[in-house]
Amino acid sequence: MATVLLVRHGRTTANATGLLAGRTAGVLLDQIGRDQAAVTGRRLAAVPLVGVVSSPLERCRETAQQIIDLQAGTVPTPIEDELSECDYGDWQGRTLTELSQEKLWSVVQTQPSAVTFPNGEAMAAMQARSVAAIRRHDAAFEATHGHNAVWVAVSHGDIIKSILADALGMHLDLFQRINVGPASVSIVRYGSTRPTVHATNTDAGDLSWLALGNAPADAPVGGGAGHPAPNASRA
Repeated sequence: MATVLLVRHGRTTANATGLLAGRTAGVLLDQIGRDQAAVTGRRLAAVPLVGVVSSPLERCRETAQQIIDLQAGTVPTPIEDELSECDYGDWQGRTLTELSQEKLWSVVQTQPSAVTFPNGEAMAAMQARSVAAIRRHDAAFEATHGHNAVWVAVSHGDIIKSILADALGMHLDLFQRINVGPASVSIVRYGSTRPTVHATNTDAGDLSWLALGNAPADAPVGGGAGHPAPNASRA
């Protein structure tokens, strides 16, 4: 089975000021965000990636480039519109402080499956299109590169949370229990019977074990032996 690394973009100028950027053009990483993306790029440098798929928005493409620049070889870098940010409609461009006073805010927090943003997208539709895109790319990379293929999808907080909720078998109404920080890495493998989630929201730690492949097809009863200690394969 292939492995997808779900990477959120680094911090942006909008994140830093509490603005809901949505699909606004020209929202870039700030210096902290660039530093975060650089750390993620270094974490993934030891993992030979077969592809880096990105949302079309600038903040994701900037983050993806930090990862691509530290790969040893040429990496395909397709843009995937279905991994773009949720269309927040009339909420886009407003501050989170202001939005928290809206009646819809509490529904977003407790029953997101019932939310359609005014003149925007339903959160259920957001999840459906992003999960479908991830599964489609995952199947294609595995078909081309084999079951040990590792690839990256660079996207947005709510998108990644919705993908993780699906992989965990959680109802969308529970996805606010998941946190996905800037430039974090979450790890999912899609098997023939179910997905398995190997990590969520990591912003540090050795990932070189991903280069070894050989993930078990079935869940190891009792938890299994885990992956080797950091850098053990190079000792």
